[in-house]
Amino acid sequence: MEILHQGDLGVESPQDFAQRLGLPFNNYLILTRALTHRSYLNEHPEALEDNERLEFLGDAVLDFLVAAWLYNHFPEKAEGELTRLRSALVRTEQLADFATQIDLGDATRLGRGEAEGGGRERLAILCGTFEALVGALYLDADLQAVCDFIEPMLEPVADHIISTRQHQDPKSSLQEWVQAQGLVPPEYNTLAADGPDHEKIFEVEVLIDGKPVGRGKGRSKQSAAKDAASDALELLGVS
Repeated sequence: MEILHQGDLGVESPQDFAQRLGLPFNNYLILTRALTHRSYLNEHPEALEDNERLEFLGDAVLDFLVAAWLYNHFPEKAEGELTRLRSALVRTEQLADFATQIDLGDATRLGRGEAEGGGRERLAILCGTFEALVGALYLDADLQAVCDFIEPMLEPVADHIISTRQHQDPKSSLQEWVQAQGLVPPEYNTLAADGPDHEKIFEVEVLIDGKPVGRGKGRSKQSAAKDAASDALELLGVS
């Protein structure tokens, strides 16, 4: 049987984690799996499974619940804007921020090398573990338990995203501004791609009429390009 209590690297136990957050878990085995990164299995043969299957399930549960929450809270918004808001609320960086808010990294079981390499602060790990936690809570409790857990986090973040227009596509906004000025479309050049394959950080530069007007970074070329477009819009004073 998988060991539920463990003190390696000072990790918070699943029981303590659930109690701290008031999560209604009955089966701590499934919570333990939700908190187990694949790097942990290599060093602990007693661990039965990592959290990747639960991550898959939690991703789908979050997509549905966030969509339902947005539909009910913003009846005046059209489908396109609701879609963009949902994307902003379930993107890797935002889910990792939710995970940080609840100190999820302190309860995540990692291999020693991953932990010593800063895995508890790594966005992809935080995001994946948060999704796995949602999947485990859905299976062990019910959809309402997930709603009670996630919905208090959504409202302040959604309001901030709307007020700062983070859900708008900066590349489209920059394209529209460039066209209005009678200029050629923006060009995006990848300047760098640093880090291991599973944790690469891309740096992209956007040019207008051959002149650099913004730079951005991201975990994909697309996200880096969006960041570069946002930087360009800010530097150009485009609202």
